[in-house]
Amino acid sequence: MPEIPLYDLAHARTGDKGNRINISLIAYRAEDFALLVEQVTAQAVARHFAHRNPSGVQRYVLPKLGAMNFVLDDVLDGGVNDSLNLDAHGKALSFHLLAMTVRRD
Repeated sequence: MPEIPLYDLAHARTGDKGNRINISLIAYRAEDFALLVEQVTAQAVARHFAHRNPSGVQRYVLPKLGAMNFVLDDVLDGGVNDSLNLDAHGKALSFHLLAMTVRRD
């Protein structure tokens, strides 16, 4: 079963506040949304971001928009102003999510 990166099926928007980030994943095509909901679970996203040690990942499904919003806690090294990382926030982390792969029949 071939694996494809999320960026082939969706785009992302993100925001960060304190030590929390939210990433919206929006399907390009309505027919791909069910596949995204099935495979891009809170658990799968937590595994994909395991190197950031999230203390929690919540997923909110927005079917009328063909989108999901993920809220990841404690992944920003204390927050943008406290972190010594050079841009491991916001857009950089949304691109990391888009590199995640899903299986397609």
